[in-house]
Amino acid sequence: MLKSKLSTLLTLIALAVTVLFGYLFLRDLQGPSLSFSVDDLELGQKIGPRKEIKVLAGDTSGVRKIKVSVKRGSKTLELYEKTFLDTPKTTEYSFTLEDAKLPEGAFTLIVSAHDASFAGFNKGNGTTKEIQLTMDNKQPRIIVETTPPGIHRGGSALIVYKVSEEVKKTGVYVNTYFFPAYLQKENTYACLFAFPESIPGSEYFPQIMAEDTAGNITESRLIVNAVNRNYPSDKVNISDKFLDLKAEELQKIVPYKDTTLERYLEANGKVRLENDKLIHTVCIDKSTPKPKWEGDFKILPRSAVKAQFGDRRTYYLNDKEIDKQVHLGYDFASVAHDTIPAGNHGTVVFAGYNGIYGNLVILEHGLGLNSIYSHLSEIFVNEGDVVEKGQELGLTGTTGLAVGDHVHFGVYVGGIAVQPKEWIDPKWIRNNISSRLVKAK
Repeated sequence: MLKSKLSTLLTLIALAVTVLFGYLFLRDLQGPSLSFSVDDLELGQKIGPRKEIKVLAGDTSGVRKIKVSVKRGSKTLELYEKTFLDTPKTTEYSFTLEDAKLPEGAFTLIVSAHDASFAGFNKGNGTTKEIQLTMDNKQPRIIVETTPPGIHRGGSALIVYKVSEEVKKTGVYVNTYFFPAYLQKENTYACLFAFPESIPGSEYFPQIMAEDTAGNITESRLIVNAVNRNYPSDKVNISDKFLDLKAEELQKIVPYKDTTLERYLEANGKVRLENDKLIHTVCIDKSTPKPKWEGDFKILPRSAVKAQFGDRRTYYLNDKEIDKQVHLGYDFASVAHDTIPAGNHGTVVFAGYNGIYGNLVILEHGLGLNSIYSHLSEIFVNEGDVVEKGQELGLTGTTGLAVGDHVHFGVYVGGIAVQPKEWIDPKWIRNNISSRLVKAK
């Protein structure tokens, strides 16, 4: 009897051990999911040593380890091994092939991952992926075809240059701003860029760059003849009468503030930034590579300039300073509800209401160049319309934060406001833009 009970007990223990073993070692028999994330990483693709590769791994048991190797011929080199002590369910690991110091030519990238299960006596299940790639160590060469341009603070310039190979990105960096270049013919690019008025002359250092399809990047200082320019200060008196006149529109722009003054300050500050961001986004997202404009830009006929580009405005209410802003265009006024001509040939990329700008039309002229027309009382065009120089866009007005009937005319390069005075000057256009574009044709 005792022998029978002992035999039963041993059988139960053996069964429990078997179940436990199965639970620990057989519940997860699959390796982690594993994928690459690196711009269109495909079989045989060229890749540069500094191009970032991301590995995405995931497993219900958690990810324990990721290993990266490269194989060339019969030799395999282990590059990286990352162990995750917290064994996350999903993880991302980024690396480059710079440490491999691979020569030009074909190689195999090998990435493996192990999960945190007890399979393989606590080694975990493994997944390995291989992909055939081609190492490209050569940086693209940039050859500038035009002489160093002259550029004033707040102004624009254009260069034409060649790149030795196909690129995925090229243009000019100015601090945090990027001005893309546009392909005009084989390997030849034209780039309009700015000297933003917000950057002091001592901090203006444009850099030309090109990134090829393998991720190799060339960057160098762009030689320009930069001239600093100081802009005048302007005192703007905001009266109670003006606030009363704008009360209804301010409530439309800033409905969440209680008083008209609070709404005005919010509109002139925070909302202005949001409205400027919309203009910047439209200019960037809807740009086309070929120049559409011809010669200088037309302005409102028989008009007077009421405000200029770059004016440093300080706002006062009852002799008390309440705000400071920079005016980024020209204000032209003639008679009430005068007809506004299109500055040049282009495409309407925005026609609608935009906060402090009121009724706004944005024209796209190609090569990253845009013009804007705001405070309109009426708009005659629609988004997508192709317009000719001089074509009627709408009527001047007082929508937005306009003080009196006028049109605010602005010019933008790469989404950055620039000096309109240059673009309405036929001599400046001829010497600084048209003569240079010839080299891109």
